[in-house]
Amino acid sequence: MCPVCTYIRPLNALGQEQQIRVIAALTEGCSIRATERMTDVNRETILSLGVRVGEGCARLHDTMMRNLNVNLVELDEQWSFIQKKQKHVAISDPLEYGDAWLFIALDATRKAVLSYVIGKRTAENTFALATDLRARIVNRPQITADGYVPYVNAITLAFDREVDFAQLMKEYQAAPGNDAAHRYSPGRVIGAEKTTICGNPDEEKISTSYVERFNLTTRMQMRRFTRLTNGFSKKLRNHRAAIALHVSWYNLCRVHETLRCTPAMALGVTDHVWTITELVEAALDAPEPSPIPPSGQPPLSGMSAGKAKGTFGGSRQGERPLRPGLRVIKGGRS
Repeated sequence: MCPVCTYIRPLNALGQEQQIRVIAALTEGCSIRATERMTDVNRETILSLGVRVGEGCARLHDTMMRNLNVNLVELDEQWSFIQKKQKHVAISDPLEYGDAWLFIALDATRKAVLSYVIGKRTAENTFALATDLRARIVNRPQITADGYVPYVNAITLAFDREVDFAQLMKEYQAAPGNDAAHRYSPGRVIGAEKTTICGNPDEEKISTSYVERFNLTTRMQMRRFTRLTNGFSKKLRNHRAAIALHVSWYNLCRVHETLRCTPAMALGVTDHVWTITELVEAALDAPEPSPIPPSGQPPLSGMSAGKAKGTFGGSRQGERPLRPGLRVIKGGRS
């Protein structure tokens, strides 16, 4: 038999063991083609399975990460792109092409991803992250963000100023030279300014170090985020599914070296370390989202934020979010 023929295996013919091997490879940072070579599963089948499990993971995250008691939260945005970099995007290209930012809200104590949004780096997506975060937390947290200006209005409006919020603005010095050794090296931090926006945040705990460390984990564990490769996402839907899979795997399956347990266990969301088998089964069984919310409510979930008006540089007639919005309740719960 031709070796290539062994790769052609439809999704409905994959056994559970084969599905687990595929998802495990993806969560460990393997590319689609590398996973194809290791598992003898066609790349289209891998993509189809990844999207199904990833979208299920988004629903699973939306269901599990509720009624949380969190003290310290760090916010950040991480750059990636769809199909081509922003400078190469033509007017005729789809709106999803170009920059695709991952907005993250991380529990600095338990290292858990609380909320995330995927889309352009806009005020709308910043507010979507803040509102989604507010709907998941039941207490008054301390939040630190970087110097991105839209965070000020987003956090104060979403939390109705019932929050201890500060921004950490770092000053960088570019590395001299234009050779490869310097071109891809981050600038050296030469100063940092802490600014209190509202409430009374503890100055010693104003930091974005943990969420920035999570950005490194993301680039190591997702081939789509690895720089200077051709493993970048070609479709927004696949990009969102990959991120949702990574977030759920990180929260539920990956034992944090410092915590000695998973972030979800530290947060009290679950009582054991999940296996890849459990994650895949739970994702595929996750219930479908509720009906579309009334018009005027912003999209809040990580999987759908990019479908909202303005989140990808514009809107098209008839577009609407695929996932439900969340009503803001003062104090976090009714």
